[in-house]
Amino acid sequence: MAITLLGIAIVVLLFLRVPVAFAILGPCVTYLLATGQSLELGLRTTINGIDSWPLLAVPLFVLLGVIANRAGIAERLFDFAMALLGRVRGGMAYVNVGSSVGFAWMSGSALADAAALGAIQVPAMRKQGYPQNFSVGLTGAATLISPVMPPSIPAVVFASVAAVSTGALFAAGVIPALLIAAGLLVYVVIWCQRQTFLKAGRFDGQLVRRTGVRALAPAVTPILIIGGILGGFVTPTEAAAVGCLYLLVLGLCYRTITPRQLPSILREAAVTAAAIMLIIGSTSLLGWILARERIPGMVAEWMTGLTDDPVIFLLLVNVILILLGTIMEPTSALVLSVPILLPVATQFGVDPIHFGVIVVLNLMIGLITPPIGPVAYVLSSVTGIPVGAVFRGLLPFLIPLIAVLLIVTFAPGLVLWLPGLLNP
Repeated sequence: MAITLLGIAIVVLLFLRVPVAFAILGPCVTYLLATGQSLELGLRTTINGIDSWPLLAVPLFVLLGVIANRAGIAERLFDFAMALLGRVRGGMAYVNVGSSVGFAWMSGSALADAAALGAIQVPAMRKQGYPQNFSVGLTGAATLISPVMPPSIPAVVFASVAAVSTGALFAAGVIPALLIAAGLLVYVVIWCQRQTFLKAGRFDGQLVRRTGVRALAPAVTPILIIGGILGGFVTPTEAAAVGCLYLLVLGLCYRTITPRQLPSILREAAVTAAAIMLIIGSTSLLGWILARERIPGMVAEWMTGLTDDPVIFLLLVNVILILLGTIMEPTSALVLSVPILLPVATQFGVDPIHFGVIVVLNLMIGLITPPIGPVAYVLSSVTGIPVGAVFRGLLPFLIPLIAVLLIVTFAPGLVLWLPGLLNP
């Protein structure tokens, strides 16, 4: 009964738009008081949830995304992709996906991608006559590449909660992220074949060279970050710090960042990182309460009693996580679900790294689905398009995203090939 009331209270507060961390923390504190538990224990559990060396990478990767946004990196990548694909019929749609792939190597966050690229891509596509729904839908779907492609902030959180290698999880995310891009490109190809208004542009070799030079220095960033981690030269936390320093120097050299802007950049990153950490801490307390009430064991017994087939289990996990992602912020959903589902997954023989990619991909799809859909709200903010219209534009793109999810779920070899190659 106590857990039922706790769950109802959290859901009600979330629907009332109470910030996620407080919607979880308030009912948890009430539970502690009602059951005679010490508030000091609750405070200690909350702090221990974020007192983790791997999680130190989170604020640094958040700072990396903020600096990349302020430094105008997204615009440089977009200009180069546009020059390169200018002669292709429907080239702007391909540029949309391609620039998202390039920016994904630096941001690690769908919201950062939506804020940085959405303000550029959607107006540019609308100016060339692309329908509003298609423009905003493709842009929103492409932002999901960022939290799957390394450096992925959700991957860092999962690695900390599940006690697995962040580097291995980063490596495992590369192919799924490229599959998302490929799925969106296939959708674009099919869509473009039915559009009569699309015309091929003019190819300008000089423009390609000029924009390529402008994009060359930012393109070194993923080499420093991902190459450093996978090569064993730096930890993810150290790689994030190196990436921040490098992009900050670029921004200062480009004069898109000035010393006066540094306090506002640090403040923006600190607010975002603090919100993430507060969510992780509050869900750690909720996880302790669920463990005390033996909820993980009950879920494990229910799922193992329901089926002994790993395929059915993974289908159930996908359904549960997609539904969870539609009503909860991804970080809190991840921290809450992984301690419950991961032990069951290992009983079914699912590799923890493979399971991590499945969890991240499922919850990231929740970023573009109502009623929460944070990416939709960011795109609405930067483009001025009503949120309802953004959601309608995003709806068709769930088809390629779910297709990729099923491929990733039932083809673990694709996910584990690169981690196995780098760490045989």
